[in-house]
Amino acid sequence: MLRPRWLFLRALGLVFLSAFYALAFQIRGLVGERGILPAGDYLHELAVALPGVRHLWYAPTVFWIGAGDGALTLVVALGIVASILLVLNVAPKIAVAACTICFMSCVGVLQDFSAYQSDGMLLEAGFISIFLAPSGLRPGLGAHDPPSRLAVFLLQWEWFRIYFESGVVKLASGDPQWRHLTAMDHYYENGPLPAWPGWYVQQLMPHWYHAATALLTLVVELFVVWALFLPRRFRIACFALVTALQMGIIATANYAFLNYLVLVLGVLLLDDEAIAWLLRRPAVVADVVRRAPWALWTERVALGWVFVATLAPLLGMLGPTPLLLPARALEPLRIANSYGLFANMTEARYEIEFQGSRDGVTWRAYRFRYKPQDPMEHPGIFAPYQPRFDWNLWFASLAPWRESPWVVIAQERLIEGSPAVLALFRDDPFPDAPPTQVRTVLWRYWFTDPATKRRTGAWWRREEIGPFTGTLVKTAEGGYSLR
Repeated sequence: MLRPRWLFLRALGLVFLSAFYALAFQIRGLVGERGILPAGDYLHELAVALPGVRHLWYAPTVFWIGAGDGALTLVVALGIVASILLVLNVAPKIAVAACTICFMSCVGVLQDFSAYQSDGMLLEAGFISIFLAPSGLRPGLGAHDPPSRLAVFLLQWEWFRIYFESGVVKLASGDPQWRHLTAMDHYYENGPLPAWPGWYVQQLMPHWYHAATALLTLVVELFVVWALFLPRRFRIACFALVTALQMGIIATANYAFLNYLVLVLGVLLLDDEAIAWLLRRPAVVADVVRRAPWALWTERVALGWVFVATLAPLLGMLGPTPLLLPARALEPLRIANSYGLFANMTEARYEIEFQGSRDGVTWRAYRFRYKPQDPMEHPGIFAPYQPRFDWNLWFASLAPWRESPWVVIAQERLIEGSPAVLALFRDDPFPDAPPTQVRTVLWRYWFTDPATKRRTGAWWRREEIGPFTGTLVKTAEGGYSLR
């Protein structure tokens, strides 16, 4: 497993790099001092609510030392440096540990903007990889420090659970779209952040194609992934199939680094012989190394706890189990997770638009960087970059605004003219002075049909539904009123 490990760690470094690179442009607007949900305020409130040391475990983050804009920028910058070192195979064990700590620290204060399964996937992979990575400053393939079998298995186990648990929740949810194989018919337009190839797949392919892809998804998630536990030929065939599936998802939608990470984890289904055959190079033989007893026991205890914690949710499907206790203990760290992607398919696409005004008559829209907005503008391709603000607005649009009160806080920041929050948008429609009132409007979007697109060039058609949160106005007393 020397070459698969080498490839996996280089690719994992790129995934971490994409995550930190995206945060570099967003973290101040999301949780900075003048951001939507300031990290400093959150940690202060947490310390008051959980006295003693409980708050430190509830939010495992280095930002307890300081959570100002400078600290946020510094940790993200350290994460970028560590990611690059991991890609370059410089002190990989230390580099992947630094990546994991920095990313865990960011996730610990992002609050509503880190409620994604992908964040847990990356933290779990990063933590296990600390035990996988070879020691040394420039270890090469690491033949002197062969990969831990337990670490390799747990990363393969994570890969398996991402697929299998996603398949289980699709059936357990009772969503009729999966039962009737219509889940993919409008998937490409209704997902969080569509990509322009998705328009062509949805509008030009017949229903039988979409039904076949829905069926293929269920078959892969529920059955094919069990090849992990079969002889190597089956594992290699499984790798080829799931890689093709992930490439199709990546080409037609923007799910940040999620699919790239799942793709990377799949590399560990291969072995040295398979990669040697692909590279037309001889296989590399690992040295026989005896590790110190304390290192072995540390690895066994840490990874064993993670395994038990990840096994518990699967056993919990059969009924209550005391094994859920280790899982709950690790919840704040998000290094032992349960997964379940697309349990229910959204049946419509809604978008929240921010509009500002100085007189309550003329309204100007704040243009998003990545979300659908202008019907004439084609959906972009920007994954693995993750625009967390745009992403969260999609989730917010699916429920009453009171379930996402941060949207109103974003309106406040726009009235205040917060540069950090304005940077989350494409431009500032009020460059001279902030508006006196900001409202949010809910729209419904559909892909145009081929005839309309040929005639008008529009990618979307949209219909205004009405107010989302209402209009926020700054009062004479300096407060805010939602009307």
